Amino acid sequence: MSSTFGNVLHVSIFGQSHSPAIGCSLDGVPAGIAVDQEALQAFLNRRAPGRDETATKRREADAAHIIAGVVDGHTTGAPIAAIIENTNTRSKDYSELRRKPRPGHADFPARVKYHNMHDVAGGGHFSGRLTAPLCIAGGIALQALEARGINVMAHVAQIGGISDLPMDDMVYREADRKAILTNDLPCIDAAAAGRMREEILAARDELDSIGGIVECGIYGLPAGIGDPMFDGIENRIAQIAFGIPAVKGVEFGMGFAVAAMRGSENNDPYRIDAETGEIEVESNNAGGILGGISTGAPVMWRMAVKPTPSIGREQQTVDMDAMENAELSVHGRHDPCIVPRAVPVAEAAAALAIWDALLEDADQL
Repeated sequence: MSSTFGNVLHVSIFGQSHSPAIGCSLDGVPAGIAVDQEALQAFLNRRAPGRDETATKRREADAAHIIAGVVDGHTTGAPIAAIIENTNTRSKDYSELRRKPRPGHADFPARVKYHNMHDVAGGGHFSGRLTAPLCIAGGIALQALEARGINVMAHVAQIGGISDLPMDDMVYREADRKAILTNDLPCIDAAAAGRMREEILAARDELDSIGGIVECGIYGLPAGIGDPMFDGIENRIAQIAFGIPAVKGVEFGMGFAVAAMRGSENNDPYRIDAETGEIEVESNNAGGILGGISTGAPVMWRMAVKPTPSIGREQQTVDMDAMENAELSVHGRHDPCIVPRAVPVAEAAAALAIWDALLEDADQL
């Protein structure tokens, strides 16, 4: 399995949903980067399961144990290794899934690829549980970026047909950050968060699930970072974003909406800022990226998250051992909506992609 990301940073994720532990390694980190483990744990807690009725009932502490690469609150230059113990597993809930694949989950293609040798408990290595160690690596990256004046912020932009207020695509707003961290769900608008909660609980009560969209902004990234063609900022973010289970679409700036626009509408005019003398754009339809390279405007992107495939409703599937049609009602503890918990994961993914690009372009800074 290929579970590694990065050109200069090398992030590897290991473990399964029900293995004794899950974890990550992070190689290529310079020495002397400050790591606040209390802040890192607070970041992980935003993603952790079992803390709200809109999420799975599987409660895990998700305590990050950094076992190498950080000493006395800073990186040593050696590879960082960290683990999270799995303490609340019920593997018996998944025994049926080795022969009856869940519609919408990786059970069937994984059985074919790995000749039925893969771990099915909790989704194994395909589980959203693996985003916890991704958040360890990304949490360290977020701290490194913040020290350079770069802020990464995400929110739930949409659940079903209910939308939050959009993020400002030109200016970082601390008030929005505070709202996202304190509202009922990670939204800017408290009223929208309340309506989204009702939508999630309605899906749960109907033994169903619901999807949505996470919007993420990267503020303070200087112009000139990234590369054309295959190593652009879009490429890096999209690659790691699609490594997040349940992500089915990624767009930048105006995204697919540009197909209905004219060039005169889509182009972002340039101007000289009267106070700073710097070149700036008057709008940000490009999402802060042109030719794969940052423009100096905020990098704005969104990811579409599908409804959780593990639902209590009866679904049509097959019995792969008997080779006959079958029905399946998934038991166990599953999120009726994974989108709120995906918000910090989007921040972690974006931070790793941007930090990797910055380290690769260090000679330009």
